[in-house]
Amino acid sequence: MKIAVILRLTPDLTEELELTEDGRDIDREWIGLVLNEFDDQALEQAVVLKEASGAEVTALAVDGEGVERMLRTALARGADAARRIPTDESAASSRALAPLYAAAVREIGADLVLTGVLATDDLYGELAPFLAAELGWPQASAVSDVRIEETSAIVRQEYSGGRAARLALPLPAVIGLQTASQPPRYVAGSKLRDLLKVEVPEMAVDAAPAATGVEPAILSLPDRGAGAVMIEGNGEEIAERLHAVLAERDLV
Repeated sequence: MKIAVILRLTPDLTEELELTEDGRDIDREWIGLVLNEFDDQALEQAVVLKEASGAEVTALAVDGEGVERMLRTALARGADAARRIPTDESAASSRALAPLYAAAVREIGADLVLTGVLATDDLYGELAPFLAAELGWPQASAVSDVRIEETSAIVRQEYSGGRAARLALPLPAVIGLQTASQPPRYVAGSKLRDLLKVEVPEMAVDAAPAATGVEPAILSLPDRGAGAVMIEGNGEEIAERLHAVLAERDLV
């Protein structure tokens, strides 16, 4: 069995963001990039399935700055192979990049694709369903557990209100993972150092990004507030001040 796990680098939201001059994107020149946290969960689940079934795991990513290091880390975490997909539109949406991922998945002959349910630049969780549509495979998103039983993937799909369902997806299939069955494993620095000189090969695919027909009109950064006000004093004084603040806002 072959598993493909799709990894994406996303802007580090702990850093200060700036917009491009036209206001249609964030300025990516200086912003730090980190592995999308849900893709991190997908990678862990892929390795867990490998350990349970002997599957072969290949990590895939659209090429760009920092991608080779990210894929080396995936190898250190337990992936058997890693491939960079060259493109001139690495910042394109997940919907636009779905044909490239689909072509790579077909080339490696994957039976199962795992990716994060969403990303900071894919808040609608488009990748899994659009990729499944490109491949013509069944898919499920918001998944918190994956097991392989014969020719099916048994998944636990989460719903609002604390509800969940067990689904059986016939393989091949695409899964948008929310949480792995165990926390992502720690990678020793020595193991990463051993992979520093490993070159992650490119996988040129016979596909181009899709035309989505949708472009951002304008972006804006959130307004900064005045900050918190610390209320000091004894219990009675603090209670009186809180009551006054609530009364000013017609909340009491």
